[in-house]
Amino acid sequence: MTAHVHLTGDGNYFEDFEVGRRMRHARSATIDEVENNFISKQVMNTAQAHWNEAITAGSSFGDGRLVFGLVTGSMTVGLTSQDTAENALAELGLDNVRFRKPVHHGDTLTAYTEVLAAGPADCRDDAGVVRFRHWGRNQHGDVVCELERTVLIKRAGHWRRDAASREEVVSP
Repeated sequence: MTAHVHLTGDGNYFEDFEVGRRMRHARSATIDEVENNFISKQVMNTAQAHWNEAITAGSSFGDGRLVFGLVTGSMTVGLTSQDTAENALAELGLDNVRFRKPVHHGDTLTAYTEVLAAGPADCRDDAGVVRFRHWGRNQHGDVVCELERTVLIKRAGHWRRDAASREEVVSP
């Protein structure tokens, strides 16, 4: 018995990312204490707003400990990955990162994407470069994070052809 092994979906190769295309990503995620505490400690971020609940009580940031911005940014990018990075060969850059509103433990983020640019890769003909704008919104619809991301993504014509020639034989 012969079966094709497909690890990625259709619609996320370089050719599929037309400038102006917008996506609302299907998954959302709630940020818990674990994500914030682990990463904040790992990178030695000692800002008291991440550790001391009393210091944020009644502040302009709202009640409760704040989530470290890089956790918010990482979660936003992660939520976009199924649609934007399944066929990525390399992450080339993150730019213009902005945190618009505070995020607290228990907030749920949903991510959105717009394709800003798509063009050839200087170094290879089997891939192209796509620039995305990602933004994350909390459960209230507030934009909490915006950033631009540049990714080297496989071209369908090259990689689909190669995949067809690498069939995997599966025994019953």
